Amino acid sequence: MEVRKLAVVMAVLCLIIAVVAPVYAVKSTYIIGAVFDVTGPGSPLGTPERDTARMVEQLINKQGGIGGHPVKFIYADNSSEEGKCVMSVKKMLDSDKVKVIIGPSTTGTTLAVAGICERSRVPIVSCAAGNKITTPARPYIFKTAQADTHAIAKVIDYLKSKKLTRIAFLNDSNAFGKSGLEQMNLQATKSKITLVAVESFGGKDPSMSAQLTRIKSKKPQALVVWGTNPGPAIIVREARQLGLRMPVVMSHGVANKKFIELAGSAANGVVLPAGKLTVASQIPSSDPQKKVLLQYQSLFQKTYHRDADAFGGYAWDAAQLVTRAMKKAGDNPAKIRAEIERTKNFVGVSGVFNFSAKDHNGLGKSAFVMVKVDKGGFKLVK
Repeated sequence: MEVRKLAVVMAVLCLIIAVVAPVYAVKSTYIIGAVFDVTGPGSPLGTPERDTARMVEQLINKQGGIGGHPVKFIYADNSSEEGKCVMSVKKMLDSDKVKVIIGPSTTGTTLAVAGICERSRVPIVSCAAGNKITTPARPYIFKTAQADTHAIAKVIDYLKSKKLTRIAFLNDSNAFGKSGLEQMNLQATKSKITLVAVESFGGKDPSMSAQLTRIKSKKPQALVVWGTNPGPAIIVREARQLGLRMPVVMSHGVANKKFIELAGSAANGVVLPAGKLTVASQIPSSDPQKKVLLQYQSLFQKTYHRDADAFGGYAWDAAQLVTRAMKKAGDNPAKIRAEIERTKNFVGVSGVFNFSAKDHNGLGKSAFVMVKVDKGGFKLVK
């Protein structure tokens, strides 16, 4: 009799466990790829992006994950090399089984892997700026950095306001630099701006004095430099050493304190288009981005004890777009892609995003402000 009672009790316990266990089961982990140019020439961009992604990962898991699903980011440093980026992304797709990818940091590394993600039907949200990343739009390719199309437009607006029409253009020979030159050629003629000199430099070149000497001989009214550090910092130092006193305008590729550190006092007076984070405290309180800018800035400072910059902001926006989509779509890549494309009025660090089937950047010229380097910091140009 006792044996029979024990059997009944055990059966009841097993039934209770069977019913209750699913309630307490650990939900599956959502896997997100995060590939950045942490070392190599792109490191001033990739390092804050990687650090921001880690910060977001920790915040999400601390808050209980995405709908109860823990989040795991698979990180890779592509060393700013296109071949290594390809290998990293293939591993993420084939071995790690990531459902979506954030990064990389530069136009060249992004373009190297965009086709792979497109064929694999896994969405990628790049942190790079090159126009060709999302023009024309491809279903699985997105980006959060403001487009160089709009950056050049802001530069031209500034040049016209200062009545500067004879311009020298000096660009990095990489994909970002070439894209900037392409946009300048397209937009300058319409604005009656003449390029009196066009030169290029390599990302690892130790000196650009030869290019600057040729530029000086053409007597331009202003010099526009399109690239990412350290090249532009070297250029502005050498330009001052060679006695070039004309205004220098840079790209948004140097919109961080690293440029000022590398260029030193030669950076003073340099003007560039930048995201609003660069001058967050100077942005009017009525701006819808102000709250987000200060929130991100505060979180990054508290976590890493250094200033946030626009490049980390690109990763913040990418991570937010991806995790917002996963809250609705789960970890189905096709559904994540569709949710990102449906994003409207998302207030991010880089701007207010409005995606569509034809626009996978979602930002316009208003995402930029013009800033000037002044006494070791950035000042809003009004």
